[in-house]
Amino acid sequence: MDTSSEDKVGCYFNKSVKFFYEESGKNISDHWRQRDYVIVTLGMTVCFVVIFSNLLVIAAILKNRRFHFPIYYLLGNLALADLFSGVSYLHLMFHTGPWTIRLSKYQWFVRQGLIDTSLTASVLNLLAVAVERHQTIFNKQLLSKMSTRRVFAIMILIWLVAIVMGLVPTMGWHCLCDLPNCSTMAPLYSRSYLVFWAVLNLITFSIMVAVYTRIFVYVRRKSKQMSQHTSQMRYKETVFNLMKTVSMILGLFVICWTPGLVVLLLDGLGCERCQVLKYEKYFLVLAECNSFVNPIIYCFRDTDMRRTFKEILCCLCRRTRRHSGTEVHFTSLDHEKSRSAETAEKTNGSPLIRDGSEDVSASSDRWK
Repeated sequence: MDTSSEDKVGCYFNKSVKFFYEESGKNISDHWRQRDYVIVTLGMTVCFVVIFSNLLVIAAILKNRRFHFPIYYLLGNLALADLFSGVSYLHLMFHTGPWTIRLSKYQWFVRQGLIDTSLTASVLNLLAVAVERHQTIFNKQLLSKMSTRRVFAIMILIWLVAIVMGLVPTMGWHCLCDLPNCSTMAPLYSRSYLVFWAVLNLITFSIMVAVYTRIFVYVRRKSKQMSQHTSQMRYKETVFNLMKTVSMILGLFVICWTPGLVVLLLDGLGCERCQVLKYEKYFLVLAECNSFVNPIIYCFRDTDMRRTFKEILCCLCRRTRRHSGTEVHFTSLDHEKSRSAETAEKTNGSPLIRDGSEDVSASSDRWK
């Protein structure tokens, strides 16, 4: 599938990436313009923030045993998808602008496939979180009883489906043999594939919104039936706070990705008046911004997550100072008391939620 390949009748396997861009009307400058510098600089900055913040989330979930539950494993897998998204977009930043026309068709498909895989993984993870919340809440639980083996099987399945979706255009759903059907935004992709991909994701968004709406209606109705018993009130508060957190994650994902998917859909439908190329790059950066929003939500909504973030960052700072030889130790009675209290808290700490009212109370305090 490159310029060294032999052409077939009606196919253009022996044409360069530049040929398809010129045919689709997406012209690429041979030199760097100010607009290119702005987009690449902004994009690379966002990518580095995305990679660091999601590494922090994954490290926090691995480090803190209070997060060793199905819902957090799925949220950790979502962080892994966001991390992969950051790497994919960083790869894109090094293969965009005037660099694009130097790519082989194979390299171009790899570039686009990485982005498709990351988005599919994020969408499927959010769908898995929605299903887990639906099953758990309607079974009147706070945390799922799903086994760890089953959760990891779901996570592996998510990545397998995401990888296949990223490989679909390379496996044949492209326009190398159907030049009039080539996309404008992605000149080697078939318009029909863009329509399929955009519609599939928009439908998935709608399903997730419907699921969360049903959960909220159910929880609100049940909360009115609860007595004023302390444990039940704390349970209700914890459920609402946890639901608010995952709903915020879903809501911001939809807000960040919907404009880009709509533009892809319009391009797939062949809308010539929509000027999709005018908004393409900015919607791409907006979509990537979603990948560092989730760690911010975790930090503000979950006190345990915030505390774990601080511990990891402080540990990194101490190691940096130790290696640079500038670490200074101050010992005081108050400091020793503080360290003793933290040690006692960690020693006597309990998992996030069990069946007792004390654990529900602890979890309620976390999700304020």
